[in-house]
This record gives sequence, structure tokens and C-alpha cells, in this order.
Amino acid sequence: MTWTKHKINLYLGILSLGIAFIGICPKSTHAGDSGGKGAQIYCYMRMNGNEHEVSWDASYAVIKRQTNSLFKTSPKHAAVMIAEAVVHEPSNYPECGRYLGDLFGGSRNNNAIPEKAIKQNSKDRYSY
Repeated sequence: MTWTKHKINLYLGILSLGIAFIGICPKSTHAGDSGGKGAQIYCYMRMNGNEHEVSWDASYAVIKRQTNSLFKTSPKHAAVMIAEAVVHEPSNYPECGRYLGDLFGGSRNNNAIPEKAIKQNSKDRYSY
């Protein structure tokens, strides 16, 4: 009989800890909110003529500070959070989709194919 009392007390203790933990975690600062704020900052800055690095630094700083997590948000995860926010609600971030490639290492200048290479490969385009 005492063993069942201990089990009940143990289960109730675990349950109360779980309830207390849920009450401690604020619901307003989940990852979607910080990703959305990061996307707002990144897109606003890019659309107003700022370079990728400056816009990225500002948006990543906000995401790191506002994400409620035990671990630091990695740059790759922050980039995904921004991309998800833009894709989820494209009307909130008009014309921002063209900048998303820069978050993952793409750049118009770095990835541009030289015109000479296009002319050389145009003959063999579909030959296998």
C-alpha cells in the first residue's frame, strides 16, 4: 500500500512540474514570431537599398535575442525561419522573395554565368 502511495506522489509531482514548466514558458515569443520579425527587418532593409550583410546582421540579431530557447539559434536556422515567414505570408513581404537566395549563399554577382560560357555551351545544350 505504501508503494502505491509513493507512485501516486511521484506521478503527481511530475505532473505538477510539467504544469509549472508550461506556465513559465511565455507563449508570445515562439520561433514563428521571431522569424517574422527577422523577416520584416531583413526585407525592409533590402528593399530600401541595404546590402545583404547589413540586413542579415540586423535580422539575425533580433532572431537570436527574441527566440525563447535554451540553445542559440544557428545562422542556418535563422535563415530558414526568415524564408518560412516570407513564404507563409508573401503578401506581408512584397517582392522580398528575390532576396531569399542571398540568405543561403546565393548572389546575383557571385552566381552569374559569364556570357561567353553560355555561348560555348548553347550548341551542346541537349546532347548527352
